[in-house]
Amino acid sequence: MHRFSLVCALAVGPGFVAAETNPEAAPEPPPGYKSKLEILAAFGNGTLEIIDRDVPLPDGVVLEKDIEYGNAGGHPLQLDLYRPAHLTRPVPALLFIHGGAWKSGKRQDYHFYTAAYAKKGYVVATASYRLSGQAPYPAAVQDCKCAVRWLRANAKKYNIDPDKIAAVGGSAGGHLSMMLGYSDDPALEGDSGHGGVSSRVSAVVNIYGVYDMTTRIAKESDAVKQFLQGKSYEAAPELYRQSSPRVHLDKTDPPTLILHGTIDETVPVAQSDRLAAHLKQLEIPHAYGRLDGWPHTMDLAKPVNDYCQAMMDRFFATHLPLPRKKD
Repeated sequence: MHRFSLVCALAVGPGFVAAETNPEAAPEPPPGYKSKLEILAAFGNGTLEIIDRDVPLPDGVVLEKDIEYGNAGGHPLQLDLYRPAHLTRPVPALLFIHGGAWKSGKRQDYHFYTAAYAKKGYVVATASYRLSGQAPYPAAVQDCKCAVRWLRANAKKYNIDPDKIAAVGGSAGGHLSMMLGYSDDPALEGDSGHGGVSSRVSAVVNIYGVYDMTTRIAKESDAVKQFLQGKSYEAAPELYRQSSPRVHLDKTDPPTLILHGTIDETVPVAQSDRLAAHLKQLEIPHAYGRLDGWPHTMDLAKPVNDYCQAMMDRFFATHLPLPRKKD
């Protein structure tokens, strides 16, 4: 989203609600705004900063671009890999999955996050997947599962701990991250490469992603319909069910961090509310950053991005800790 468009999307609602395993240790969230005029003024006078998505690569981070992680019927699937320059032992890996309503976006959209987390000590990948205009569902899920298999298959080469791989994504990428974490349907594995290697992940970060494709707003969405093979809910209800993370979630699934703004008009916050309730019911460890007064793509605003990274740092320290430095 263009910077000005993001600002125009922001609106009212100070405050924060958290539902977490350890809420007293949660970072302080950024307050929302009382009106659109107030946030436009904040943007205009420079008090609301937007992140620079093209930040320079940090010192000590190596970037390998355009790595082919799989091949889908002659279509090369690529990822960019960020890693600390001098790794001497295995560390957790993070796979970032971009958004764009499954029909747009690019892996480089997450450069801001991927560079930051490689600097923090993780091996970090950001992967492209087939968009819905090229290959509809389940292609995107299959591609992302293949990216996880590639990371695991190349764990020794890149000093990755194969038992500590997380999926992280926003919007459509949040949906795909949940599908990686929760679904184990063989039909969603695909045959793009690294067959026989597990695509399981050990943690999920869902940033304003779709949890249930069978809600009214999802059924009426042109982007959802295009993603789901151009079929309406009435024509293919099972397709909408199979593509819903809600249907796949069970007590064996991994810890999950949820980040969502309460005035999101693209993916209503009720989606994440339901996910948090389901995780609690199943007794799956989770954390929920529910931010009043912030919209879809809220993490383009620097104070929200700082908060999201603080929440992720805390979540990863618990569920994907980096190895301790030797004395």
